[in-house]
Amino acid sequence: MQIDVWLYGALSLYGKEKAEKGFALVTRNMPDAATVADLMADLEMPSQERGITFINGNLSALPGLQPDLNHRLADGDRVSFFDLRSMWPFQYRHGAAMVEEMNEILNSDPEQVMHHIHDEAEE
Repeated sequence: MQIDVWLYGALSLYGKEKAEKGFALVTRNMPDAATVADLMADLEMPSQERGITFINGNLSALPGLQPDLNHRLADGDRVSFFDLRSMWPFQYRHGAAMVEEMNEILNSDPEQVMHHIHDEAEE
């Protein structure tokens, strides 16, 4: 199956020869039943380097919250990986459609997205 992958910000470097300034668009041929984790392995991209992620326009991951690793991809899917410095896209200011895995996490444990990392150096 064929997957279109958009890589934004620093992640564009994982697009290698397809990298433009600030983004890369690559097409990956993946085996049937490949997951997001399989796609990232194919790109040689560590999961902790990505921030906001969308699959076909549906939110699938946030920084530090990545329930989509086992999400099965389908032929023709479009996956967009944003780096950790990317801001929340303006078009989603009133909410975002989500993949099932993200929706389950938010409905069962919404506190997972409401976290703050305390840095003692800030004091």
